Amino acid sequence: MKLAQALRFDNLSGDFFGGLTAAIVALPLALAFGVSSGGGAIAGLYGAIIVGFFAALFGGTPAQISGPTGPMSVVMATIFGWVVANNPEGGLALAFTIVILGGLFQILFGLLRLGKYITLIPYTVVSGFMSGIGVIIILLQIAPLLGHPSVGGVVASVQNYQEVIQDIKPVAAALGLLTLAILVWYPRRLNRFLPAPLTALILCTSLSMVATVMFPDSNVPLIGDIPSGLPQLQLPRLDWGNLPSTLGYSLMLATLGSIDSLLTSIVADNITRTEHDSDRELIGQGIGNTVSGLFGGLPGAGATMRTVINVQSGGRSSLSGMIHAVTLAIVLFGAGEVTAQIPHAVLAGILIKVGIDIIDWGFLKRAHKISIRAAGLMYGVMLLTVFVDLITAVAIGMFVANLLTLQRQTEVLSSQVKAIKQPDEDDSLDFEEKELLAQADGRILLFSLGGPMSFGAAKTISRRLAIVGNYDVLILDVSDVPLIGVTASLAIENMVKEAVSRNRRVFLVGARGDVEKRLARLNIFNRFPAKHRVRTRVEA
Repeated sequence: MKLAQALRFDNLSGDFFGGLTAAIVALPLALAFGVSSGGGAIAGLYGAIIVGFFAALFGGTPAQISGPTGPMSVVMATIFGWVVANNPEGGLALAFTIVILGGLFQILFGLLRLGKYITLIPYTVVSGFMSGIGVIIILLQIAPLLGHPSVGGVVASVQNYQEVIQDIKPVAAALGLLTLAILVWYPRRLNRFLPAPLTALILCTSLSMVATVMFPDSNVPLIGDIPSGLPQLQLPRLDWGNLPSTLGYSLMLATLGSIDSLLTSIVADNITRTEHDSDRELIGQGIGNTVSGLFGGLPGAGATMRTVINVQSGGRSSLSGMIHAVTLAIVLFGAGEVTAQIPHAVLAGILIKVGIDIIDWGFLKRAHKISIRAAGLMYGVMLLTVFVDLITAVAIGMFVANLLTLQRQTEVLSSQVKAIKQPDEDDSLDFEEKELLAQADGRILLFSLGGPMSFGAAKTISRRLAIVGNYDVLILDVSDVPLIGVTASLAIENMVKEAVSRNRRVFLVGARGDVEKRLARLNIFNRFPAKHRVRTRVEA
Protein backbone atom coordinates (compact mmCIF):
# COMPACT_ATOMS: atom_id res chain seq x y z
CA MET A 1 0.00 0.00 0.00
CA LYS A 2 1.50 3.34 -1.05
CA LEU A 3 1.40 5.85 1.79
CA ALA A 4 0.51 9.01 -0.12
CA GLN A 5 -1.69 8.87 -3.18
CA ALA A 6 -0.42 10.43 -6.40
CA LEU A 7 -1.55 14.03 -6.85
CA ARG A 8 -3.54 14.75 -9.99
CA PHE A 9 -3.41 18.06 -11.84
CA ASP A 10 -5.80 17.23 -14.68
CA ASN A 11 -8.72 18.96 -12.92
CA LEU A 12 -6.88 21.94 -11.45
CA SER A 13 -9.64 24.50 -11.99
CA GLY A 14 -12.38 22.26 -10.57
CA ASP A 15 -10.27 21.23 -7.59
CA PHE A 16 -9.36 24.85 -6.86
CA PHE A 17 -12.95 26.10 -6.81
CA GLY A 18 -14.17 22.99 -5.01
CA GLY A 19 -11.56 23.37 -2.26
CA LEU A 20 -12.16 27.12 -1.99
CA THR A 21 -15.93 26.69 -1.65
CA ALA A 22 -15.50 23.89 0.89
CA ALA A 23 -13.20 26.16 2.94
CA ILE A 24 -15.81 28.93 2.96
CA VAL A 25 -18.36 26.46 4.34
CA ALA A 26 -15.85 24.92 6.75
CA LEU A 27 -14.76 28.21 8.39
CA PRO A 28 -17.89 28.95 10.46
CA LEU A 29 -18.33 25.27 11.26
CA ALA A 30 -14.74 24.92 12.47
CA LEU A 31 -15.17 27.94 14.75
CA ALA A 32 -18.51 26.63 16.04
CA PHE A 33 -17.25 23.10 16.68
CA GLY A 34 -14.17 24.48 18.44
CA VAL A 35 -16.23 26.62 20.80
CA SER A 36 -18.82 23.92 21.50
CA SER A 37 -16.18 21.27 22.23
CA GLY A 38 -14.54 23.37 24.92
CA GLY A 39 -11.21 23.55 23.12
CA GLY A 40 -11.84 27.03 21.75
CA ALA A 41 -12.37 28.40 18.26
CA ILE A 42 -8.66 28.15 17.46
CA ALA A 43 -8.67 24.39 18.16
CA GLY A 44 -11.47 24.01 15.62
CA LEU A 45 -9.50 25.94 13.00
CA TYR A 46 -6.31 23.99 13.66
CA GLY A 47 -8.26 20.74 13.34
CA ALA A 48 -9.88 21.78 10.06
CA ILE A 49 -6.52 22.77 8.57
CA ILE A 50 -4.40 19.86 9.76
CA VAL A 51 -6.89 17.01 9.41
CA GLY A 52 -8.17 18.46 6.15
CA PHE A 53 -4.67 18.56 4.64
CA PHE A 54 -3.22 15.25 5.81
CA ALA A 55 -6.41 13.21 5.34
CA ALA A 56 -6.58 14.49 1.75
CA LEU A 57 -2.89 13.75 1.12
CA PHE A 58 -2.80 10.26 2.62
CA GLY A 59 -6.48 9.20 2.49
CA GLY A 60 -8.28 6.87 0.12
CA THR A 61 -11.27 9.00 -0.93
CA PRO A 62 -10.03 11.59 -3.47
CA ALA A 63 -12.90 14.10 -3.30
CA GLN A 64 -13.47 13.89 0.45
CA ILE A 65 -13.16 16.98 2.67
CA SER A 66 -12.22 16.25 6.27
CA GLY A 67 -12.32 18.33 9.44
CA PRO A 68 -14.12 18.67 12.77
CA THR A 69 -17.64 17.20 12.68
CA GLY A 70 -20.63 17.24 15.01
CA PRO A 71 -20.17 13.71 16.37
CA MET A 72 -16.43 14.16 16.96
CA SER A 73 -16.99 17.52 18.68
CA VAL A 74 -19.56 15.99 21.02
CA VAL A 75 -17.04 13.33 22.05
CA MET A 76 -14.35 15.98 22.51
CA ALA A 77 -16.68 18.02 24.73
CA THR A 78 -17.06 14.92 26.91
CA ILE A 79 -13.30 14.37 26.92
CA PHE A 80 -12.48 17.98 27.82
CA GLY A 81 -15.00 17.83 30.66
CA TRP A 82 -13.55 14.57 31.95
CA VAL A 83 -9.87 15.55 31.82
CA VAL A 84 -10.40 18.97 33.38
CA ALA A 85 -12.42 17.43 36.22
CA ASN A 86 -9.76 14.79 36.87
CA ASN A 87 -6.65 16.83 36.15
CA PRO A 88 -7.29 20.60 36.17
CA GLU A 89 -3.62 21.53 35.65
CA GLY A 90 -2.71 19.20 32.80
CA GLY A 91 -6.20 18.56 31.42
CA LEU A 92 -5.76 20.12 27.98
CA ALA A 93 -2.49 18.29 27.37
CA LEU A 94 -4.12 14.98 28.29
CA ALA A 95 -7.12 15.75 26.05
CA PHE A 96 -4.88 16.30 23.02
CA THR A 97 -2.93 13.16 23.95
CA ILE A 98 -6.23 11.29 23.63
CA VAL A 99 -6.63 12.82 20.15
CA ILE A 100 -3.13 11.60 19.24
CA LEU A 101 -3.84 8.08 20.51
CA GLY A 102 -7.16 8.06 18.65
CA GLY A 103 -5.30 8.87 15.43
CA LEU A 104 -2.78 6.11 16.08
CA PHE A 105 -5.62 3.63 16.63
CA GLN A 106 -7.11 4.67 13.28
CA ILE A 107 -3.77 4.06 11.57
CA LEU A 108 -3.70 0.64 13.22
CA PHE A 109 -7.25 -0.08 11.98
CA GLY A 110 -6.09 0.71 8.45
CA LEU A 111 -2.92 -1.38 8.68
CA LEU A 112 -4.99 -4.32 9.99
CA ARG A 113 -7.37 -3.80 7.03
CA LEU A 114 -10.43 -3.36 9.24
CA GLY A 115 -12.05 -0.78 6.96
CA LYS A 116 -14.49 -3.21 5.38
CA TYR A 117 -15.69 -4.38 8.82
CA ILE A 118 -16.27 -0.98 10.41
CA THR A 119 -19.12 -0.16 8.03
CA LEU A 120 -20.85 -3.48 8.84
CA ILE A 121 -22.46 -1.95 11.94
CA PRO A 122 -26.26 -2.38 11.58
CA TYR A 123 -28.03 0.67 10.20
CA THR A 124 -30.41 0.78 13.16
CA VAL A 125 -27.45 1.25 15.51
CA VAL A 126 -25.79 3.88 13.27
CA SER A 127 -29.10 5.71 12.84
CA GLY A 128 -29.85 5.77 16.57
CA PHE A 129 -26.30 6.81 17.38
CA MET A 130 -26.18 9.65 14.83
CA SER A 131 -29.65 10.88 15.78
CA GLY A 132 -28.58 10.87 19.42
CA ILE A 133 -25.54 12.99 18.49
CA GLY A 134 -27.86 15.44 16.74
CA VAL A 135 -30.11 15.68 19.81
CA ILE A 136 -27.07 16.25 22.07
CA ILE A 137 -25.84 19.13 19.88
CA ILE A 138 -29.28 20.76 19.95
CA LEU A 139 -29.74 20.39 23.72
CA LEU A 140 -26.25 21.73 24.48
CA GLN A 141 -26.71 24.80 22.24
CA ILE A 142 -30.09 26.02 23.56
CA ALA A 143 -28.43 28.04 26.35
CA PRO A 144 -25.84 29.77 24.09
CA LEU A 145 -28.60 30.47 21.55
CA LEU A 146 -30.48 32.44 24.23
CA GLY A 147 -27.42 34.32 25.45
CA HIS A 148 -26.16 32.12 28.29
CA PRO A 149 -22.93 30.13 28.62
CA SER A 150 -23.09 26.45 27.79
CA VAL A 151 -23.34 24.02 30.71
CA GLY A 152 -21.39 20.77 30.42
CA GLY A 153 -23.43 17.64 29.87
CA VAL A 154 -26.91 17.01 28.51
CA VAL A 155 -28.63 16.44 31.86
CA ALA A 156 -27.05 19.57 33.40
CA SER A 157 -28.05 21.60 30.34
CA VAL A 158 -31.67 20.41 30.50
CA GLN A 159 -31.82 21.13 34.25
CA ASN A 160 -30.55 24.65 33.53
CA TYR A 161 -33.27 25.43 30.99
CA GLN A 162 -35.68 26.95 33.54
CA GLU A 163 -33.10 29.50 34.62
CA VAL A 164 -32.14 30.22 30.99
CA ILE A 165 -35.73 30.74 29.85
CA GLN A 166 -36.46 33.05 32.78
CA ASP A 167 -33.52 35.29 31.80
CA ILE A 168 -33.35 35.30 28.00
CA LYS A 169 -30.88 37.84 26.60
CA PRO A 170 -33.00 39.54 23.90
CA VAL A 171 -30.25 40.71 21.52
CA ALA A 172 -28.29 37.44 21.67
CA ALA A 173 -31.46 35.36 21.26
CA ALA A 174 -32.56 37.47 18.28
CA LEU A 175 -29.18 36.99 16.59
CA GLY A 176 -29.22 33.24 17.27
CA LEU A 177 -32.77 32.77 16.00
CA LEU A 178 -32.06 34.91 12.93
CA THR A 179 -29.02 32.72 12.19
CA LEU A 180 -31.14 29.59 12.47
CA ALA A 181 -33.87 31.11 10.27
CA ILE A 182 -31.34 32.01 7.55
CA LEU A 183 -29.95 28.48 7.54
CA VAL A 184 -33.41 26.88 7.38
CA TRP A 185 -34.95 29.11 4.69
CA TYR A 186 -31.87 30.07 2.70
CA PRO A 187 -32.54 29.74 -1.07
CA ARG A 188 -30.89 26.55 -2.27
CA ARG A 189 -29.79 28.03 -5.58
CA LEU A 190 -27.64 30.61 -3.75
CA ASN A 191 -25.76 28.00 -1.74
CA ARG A 192 -23.36 27.27 -4.55
CA PHE A 193 -22.25 30.91 -4.80
CA LEU A 194 -22.50 32.03 -1.16
CA PRO A 195 -23.02 29.19 1.36
CA ALA A 196 -25.70 29.69 3.98
CA PRO A 197 -23.43 29.26 7.05
CA LEU A 198 -21.06 31.98 5.84
CA THR A 199 -23.96 34.29 4.93
CA ALA A 200 -25.47 33.84 8.38
CA LEU A 201 -22.11 34.35 10.06
CA ILE A 202 -21.28 37.59 8.20
CA LEU A 203 -24.77 39.10 8.38
CA CYS A 204 -25.48 38.29 12.03
CA THR A 205 -22.00 39.27 13.21
CA SER A 206 -22.43 42.62 11.44
CA LEU A 207 -25.83 43.10 13.09
CA SER A 208 -24.27 42.21 16.44
CA MET A 209 -21.67 44.97 16.04
CA VAL A 210 -24.45 47.46 15.22
CA ALA A 211 -26.57 46.24 18.16
CA THR A 212 -23.63 46.62 20.53
CA VAL A 213 -23.39 50.30 19.56
CA MET A 214 -27.15 50.88 19.79
CA PHE A 215 -27.62 48.83 22.97
CA PRO A 216 -24.41 49.12 25.03
CA ASP A 217 -25.91 47.02 27.83
CA SER A 218 -26.91 44.10 25.59
CA ASN A 219 -23.97 42.00 26.85
CA VAL A 220 -23.84 39.68 23.84
CA PRO A 221 -21.23 36.95 24.56
CA LEU A 222 -18.52 36.98 21.88
CA ILE A 223 -15.76 34.54 20.87
CA GLY A 224 -13.08 37.10 21.68
CA ASP A 225 -9.54 37.20 20.38
CA ILE A 226 -8.07 33.97 19.05
CA PRO A 227 -4.37 33.40 18.36
CA SER A 228 -3.16 33.76 14.81
CA GLY A 229 -0.14 32.19 13.20
CA LEU A 230 1.42 28.81 13.57
CA PRO A 231 0.25 26.46 16.37
CA GLN A 232 2.52 25.37 19.21
CA LEU A 233 3.63 21.76 19.57
CA GLN A 234 1.66 19.92 22.29
CA LEU A 235 3.82 17.15 23.70
CA PRO A 236 1.84 14.02 24.67
CA ARG A 237 1.16 13.61 28.37
CA LEU A 238 -0.20 10.44 29.95
CA ASP A 239 -1.85 10.14 33.33
CA TRP A 240 -1.07 6.55 34.27
CA GLY A 241 -3.75 6.52 36.96
CA ASN A 242 -6.42 7.20 34.32
CA LEU A 243 -4.89 5.06 31.58
CA PRO A 244 -7.95 2.77 31.10
CA SER A 245 -10.26 5.78 30.61
CA THR A 246 -7.69 7.47 28.37
CA LEU A 247 -7.48 4.42 26.11
CA GLY A 248 -11.27 4.05 26.19
CA TYR A 249 -11.83 7.62 24.98
CA SER A 250 -9.09 7.18 22.35
CA LEU A 251 -10.81 4.07 20.99
CA MET A 252 -14.13 5.93 21.03
CA LEU A 253 -12.65 8.75 18.93
CA ALA A 254 -10.97 6.29 16.57
CA THR A 255 -14.09 4.18 16.07
CA LEU A 256 -16.45 7.12 15.66
CA GLY A 257 -14.05 8.94 13.35
CA SER A 258 -13.64 5.80 11.25
CA ILE A 259 -17.40 5.21 10.97
CA ASP A 260 -18.06 8.89 10.21
CA SER A 261 -15.35 9.02 7.55
CA LEU A 262 -16.21 5.76 5.79
CA LEU A 263 -19.91 6.61 5.65
CA THR A 264 -18.94 9.91 3.99
CA SER A 265 -16.66 7.97 1.64
CA ILE A 266 -19.66 5.92 0.52
CA VAL A 267 -21.57 9.14 -0.17
CA ALA A 268 -18.59 10.46 -2.16
CA ASP A 269 -18.48 7.22 -4.17
CA ASN A 270 -22.16 7.54 -5.05
CA ILE A 271 -21.90 11.08 -6.39
CA THR A 272 -18.54 10.71 -8.17
CA ARG A 273 -19.08 7.14 -9.46
CA THR A 274 -15.75 6.07 -7.99
CA GLU A 275 -14.65 3.55 -5.36
CA HIS A 276 -12.69 4.56 -2.28
CA ASP A 277 -9.94 2.60 -0.49
CA SER A 278 -11.32 2.21 3.04
CA ASP A 279 -8.07 1.05 4.65
CA ARG A 280 -6.05 3.87 3.13
CA GLU A 281 -8.77 6.29 4.21
CA LEU A 282 -8.42 5.12 7.81
CA ILE A 283 -4.65 5.59 7.64
CA GLY A 284 -5.07 9.09 6.19
CA GLN A 285 -7.62 10.08 8.83
CA GLY A 286 -5.37 8.61 11.52
CA ILE A 287 -2.34 10.60 10.34
CA GLY A 288 -4.43 13.77 10.24
CA ASN A 289 -5.80 13.27 13.75
CA THR A 290 -2.38 12.35 15.17
CA VAL A 291 -0.78 15.52 13.79
CA SER A 292 -3.81 17.59 14.84
CA GLY A 293 -3.47 16.37 18.42
CA LEU A 294 0.24 17.20 18.39
CA PHE A 295 -0.58 20.84 17.56
CA GLY A 296 -3.65 21.36 19.74
CA GLY A 297 -6.30 20.82 17.07
CA LEU A 298 -9.64 19.06 17.29
CA PRO A 299 -9.95 15.59 15.79
CA GLY A 300 -11.84 15.33 12.55
CA ALA A 301 -13.43 12.96 10.08
CA GLY A 302 -14.86 12.97 6.60
CA ALA A 303 -17.52 15.71 6.51
CA THR A 304 -20.50 14.82 4.33
CA MET A 305 -21.85 18.31 3.64
CA ARG A 306 -18.43 19.77 2.84
CA THR A 307 -17.59 16.79 0.63
CA VAL A 308 -20.82 17.13 -1.36
CA ILE A 309 -20.24 20.88 -1.78
CA ASN A 310 -16.68 20.21 -2.95
CA VAL A 311 -17.87 17.74 -5.60
CA GLN A 312 -20.72 20.01 -6.72
CA SER A 313 -18.19 22.86 -7.13
CA GLY A 314 -15.91 20.74 -9.32
CA GLY A 315 -13.57 19.03 -6.84
CA ARG A 316 -12.55 15.53 -7.89
CA SER A 317 -9.08 14.78 -6.49
CA SER A 318 -7.23 14.99 -3.19
CA LEU A 319 -5.87 18.34 -4.32
CA SER A 320 -9.25 19.93 -3.55
CA GLY A 321 -9.03 18.83 0.10
CA MET A 322 -5.51 20.23 0.38
CA ILE A 323 -6.57 23.55 -1.20
CA HIS A 324 -9.43 23.71 1.32
CA ALA A 325 -6.91 23.33 4.15
CA VAL A 326 -4.45 25.87 2.73
CA THR A 327 -7.28 28.41 2.29
CA LEU A 328 -8.23 28.04 5.95
CA ALA A 329 -4.56 28.42 6.93
CA ILE A 330 -4.38 31.73 5.03
CA VAL A 331 -7.53 32.90 6.82
CA LEU A 332 -6.02 31.88 10.16
CA PHE A 333 -3.13 34.36 9.87
CA GLY A 334 -5.53 37.29 9.76
CA ALA A 335 -8.58 35.89 11.46
CA GLY A 336 -7.99 37.13 15.00
CA GLU A 337 -9.60 40.55 14.74
CA VAL A 338 -12.38 39.37 12.41
CA THR A 339 -13.51 36.35 14.41
CA ALA A 340 -13.27 38.13 17.77
CA GLN A 341 -16.63 39.83 17.13
CA ILE A 342 -18.59 36.64 16.35
CA PRO A 343 -21.35 36.08 18.95
CA HIS A 344 -21.70 32.69 20.62
CA ALA A 345 -25.42 32.83 19.81
CA VAL A 346 -24.64 32.91 16.07
CA LEU A 347 -22.41 29.86 16.37
CA ALA A 348 -25.12 28.17 18.44
CA GLY A 349 -27.63 28.79 15.65
CA ILE A 350 -25.23 27.22 13.12
CA LEU A 351 -24.68 24.20 15.36
CA ILE A 352 -28.39 23.67 16.03
CA LYS A 353 -28.92 23.47 12.26
CA VAL A 354 -26.06 20.94 12.10
CA GLY A 355 -27.75 18.93 14.86
CA ILE A 356 -31.08 19.00 13.03
CA ASP A 357 -29.40 17.78 9.85
CA ILE A 358 -27.56 14.94 11.66
CA ILE A 359 -30.82 13.47 13.00
CA ASP A 360 -31.98 10.68 10.70
CA TRP A 361 -35.49 12.00 10.12
CA GLY A 362 -36.16 9.69 7.19
CA PHE A 363 -35.61 6.55 9.25
CA LEU A 364 -37.30 7.99 12.35
CA LYS A 365 -40.50 8.42 10.36
CA ARG A 366 -40.44 4.90 8.90
CA ALA A 367 -38.75 2.76 11.56
CA HIS A 368 -41.97 1.59 13.26
CA LYS A 369 -43.45 0.65 9.88
CA ILE A 370 -40.43 -1.45 8.94
CA SER A 371 -40.01 -3.38 12.18
CA ILE A 372 -41.02 -2.80 15.79
CA ARG A 373 -37.80 -4.45 16.95
CA ALA A 374 -35.69 -2.27 14.66
CA ALA A 375 -37.50 0.85 15.85
CA GLY A 376 -37.03 -0.16 19.49
CA LEU A 377 -33.32 -0.77 18.94
CA MET A 378 -32.85 2.54 17.14
CA TYR A 379 -34.69 4.57 19.81
CA GLY A 380 -32.87 2.68 22.57
CA VAL A 381 -29.45 3.51 21.09
CA MET A 382 -30.52 7.13 20.62
CA LEU A 383 -31.62 7.50 24.26
CA LEU A 384 -28.46 5.79 25.55
CA THR A 385 -26.36 8.11 23.40
CA VAL A 386 -28.08 11.20 24.77
CA PHE A 387 -28.44 10.31 28.44
CA VAL A 388 -25.70 7.74 29.18
CA ASP A 389 -22.64 7.82 26.92
CA LEU A 390 -21.60 6.99 23.39
CA ILE A 391 -19.55 3.86 24.11
CA THR A 392 -22.36 2.26 26.12
CA ALA A 393 -24.87 3.13 23.39
CA VAL A 394 -22.87 1.51 20.60
CA ALA A 395 -21.82 -1.51 22.70
CA ILE A 396 -25.36 -2.30 23.85
CA GLY A 397 -26.75 -1.54 20.41
CA MET A 398 -24.33 -3.93 18.72
CA PHE A 399 -25.00 -6.63 21.32
CA VAL A 400 -28.78 -6.40 20.98
CA ALA A 401 -28.58 -6.15 17.18
CA ASN A 402 -26.48 -9.32 17.03
CA LEU A 403 -28.92 -11.13 19.32
CA LEU A 404 -31.86 -10.11 17.13
CA THR A 405 -29.96 -11.15 14.01
CA LEU A 406 -29.09 -14.50 15.57
CA GLN A 407 -32.70 -15.05 16.58
CA ARG A 408 -33.89 -14.27 13.07
CA GLN A 409 -31.25 -16.53 11.50
CA THR A 410 -32.20 -19.32 13.88
CA GLU A 411 -35.85 -18.99 12.87
CA VAL A 412 -34.88 -19.19 9.19
CA LEU A 413 -32.57 -22.15 9.77
CA SER A 414 -35.21 -23.95 11.81
CA SER A 415 -37.47 -23.99 8.78
CA GLN A 416 -34.67 -25.78 6.88
CA VAL A 417 -34.38 -28.60 9.44
CA LYS A 418 -36.90 -31.29 8.50
CA ALA A 419 -37.60 -34.72 9.98
CA ILE A 420 -39.61 -36.70 7.37
CA LYS A 421 -41.07 -40.19 7.77
CA GLN A 422 -44.16 -40.06 5.54
CA PRO A 423 -44.24 -39.12 1.83
CA ASP A 424 -46.84 -36.38 2.36
CA GLU A 425 -44.83 -34.53 5.04
CA ASP A 426 -42.72 -32.50 2.59
CA ASP A 427 -43.53 -31.10 -0.85
CA SER A 428 -39.88 -31.05 -1.97
CA LEU A 429 -39.72 -34.86 -2.32
CA ASP A 430 -39.80 -36.19 -5.87
CA PHE A 431 -41.99 -39.09 -6.99
CA GLU A 432 -39.36 -41.81 -6.48
CA GLU A 433 -38.48 -40.58 -2.98
CA LYS A 434 -42.15 -40.54 -1.98
CA GLU A 435 -42.60 -44.07 -3.30
CA LEU A 436 -39.63 -45.36 -1.30
CA LEU A 437 -40.86 -43.70 1.91
CA ALA A 438 -44.30 -45.11 1.37
CA GLN A 439 -42.84 -48.61 0.98
CA ALA A 440 -40.76 -48.15 4.17
CA ASP A 441 -43.98 -47.45 6.09
CA GLY A 442 -42.35 -45.24 8.73
CA ARG A 443 -39.20 -47.32 9.24
CA ILE A 444 -37.01 -44.70 7.48
CA LEU A 445 -36.37 -41.24 8.99
CA LEU A 446 -35.16 -38.71 6.42
CA PHE A 447 -33.47 -35.89 8.34
CA SER A 448 -32.89 -33.04 5.89
CA LEU A 449 -30.76 -29.92 6.60
CA GLY A 450 -30.51 -26.82 4.43
CA GLY A 451 -28.58 -23.54 4.47
CA PRO A 452 -25.55 -22.63 6.60
CA MET A 453 -25.82 -24.55 9.88
CA SER A 454 -24.54 -22.28 12.68
CA PHE A 455 -24.74 -22.88 16.42
CA GLY A 456 -28.25 -21.42 16.34
CA ALA A 457 -29.43 -24.51 14.42
CA ALA A 458 -28.01 -27.03 16.92
CA LYS A 459 -30.94 -26.73 19.33
CA THR A 460 -33.43 -27.15 16.48
CA ILE A 461 -31.64 -30.31 15.28
CA SER A 462 -31.88 -31.88 18.74
CA ARG A 463 -35.50 -30.79 19.20
CA ARG A 464 -36.63 -32.12 15.80
CA LEU A 465 -35.03 -35.50 16.47
CA ALA A 466 -36.52 -35.74 19.96
CA ILE A 467 -40.12 -35.59 18.72
CA VAL A 468 -39.64 -38.40 16.21
CA GLY A 469 -40.83 -41.86 17.27
CA ASN A 470 -39.41 -45.24 16.31
CA TYR A 471 -37.52 -45.80 13.09
CA ASP A 472 -34.98 -48.31 11.79
CA VAL A 473 -32.90 -46.28 9.33
CA LEU A 474 -31.66 -42.65 9.64
CA ILE A 475 -30.82 -40.84 6.41
CA LEU A 476 -29.00 -37.58 7.13
CA ASP A 477 -29.16 -35.31 4.08
CA VAL A 478 -26.70 -32.37 4.04
CA SER A 479 -26.76 -31.83 0.26
CA ASP A 480 -28.04 -28.24 0.64
CA VAL A 481 -25.68 -27.25 3.47
CA PRO A 482 -22.79 -25.03 2.23
CA LEU A 483 -21.27 -24.42 5.68
CA ILE A 484 -21.58 -26.07 9.06
CA GLY A 485 -20.43 -24.79 12.44
CA VAL A 486 -18.79 -26.74 15.25
CA THR A 487 -21.89 -26.70 17.48
CA ALA A 488 -24.16 -27.95 14.69
CA SER A 489 -21.56 -30.61 13.81
CA LEU A 490 -21.52 -31.87 17.39
CA ALA A 491 -25.33 -31.96 17.41
CA ILE A 492 -25.14 -34.20 14.32
CA GLU A 493 -22.57 -36.35 16.09
CA ASN A 494 -24.92 -36.83 19.06
CA MET A 495 -27.71 -37.74 16.65
CA VAL A 496 -25.53 -40.38 14.98
CA LYS A 497 -24.29 -41.77 18.32
CA GLU A 498 -27.85 -42.18 19.59
CA ALA A 499 -28.98 -43.91 16.39
CA VAL A 500 -26.00 -46.30 16.44
CA SER A 501 -26.54 -47.07 20.14
CA ARG A 502 -30.07 -48.19 19.24
CA ASN A 503 -28.78 -50.44 16.43
CA ARG A 504 -30.15 -48.20 13.71
CA ARG A 505 -28.49 -47.93 10.32
CA VAL A 506 -27.26 -44.43 9.48
CA PHE A 507 -26.57 -42.96 6.01
CA LEU A 508 -24.92 -39.62 5.14
CA VAL A 509 -26.08 -37.95 1.93
CA GLY A 510 -24.37 -35.19 -0.07
CA ALA A 511 -21.45 -34.28 2.21
CA ARG A 512 -18.86 -32.40 0.18
CA GLY A 513 -16.51 -29.40 0.26
CA ASP A 514 -16.30 -27.49 3.53
CA VAL A 515 -19.00 -29.62 5.16
CA GLU A 516 -17.10 -32.84 4.48
CA LYS A 517 -13.85 -31.29 5.75
CA ARG A 518 -15.48 -30.05 8.97
CA LEU A 519 -17.12 -33.41 9.71
CA ALA A 520 -13.83 -35.18 8.95
CA ARG A 521 -11.80 -32.93 11.26
CA LEU A 522 -14.22 -33.69 14.10
CA ASN A 523 -14.04 -37.45 13.32
CA ILE A 524 -17.76 -37.49 12.54
CA PHE A 525 -17.37 -38.34 8.86
CA ASN A 526 -15.60 -41.61 9.73
CA ARG A 527 -18.52 -42.74 11.88
CA PHE A 528 -20.31 -43.55 8.62
CA PRO A 529 -19.03 -46.66 6.82
CA ALA A 530 -17.84 -45.93 3.28
CA LYS A 531 -20.87 -47.62 1.72
CA HIS A 532 -23.17 -45.45 3.92
CA ARG A 533 -21.72 -42.18 2.53
CA VAL A 534 -23.72 -41.61 -0.66
CA ARG A 535 -24.56 -38.82 -3.07
CA THR A 536 -28.37 -38.93 -3.27
CA ARG A 537 -31.30 -39.67 -0.99
CA VAL A 538 -32.65 -42.26 -3.43
CA GLU A 539 -29.33 -44.11 -3.31
CA ALA A 540 -29.46 -44.17 0.50
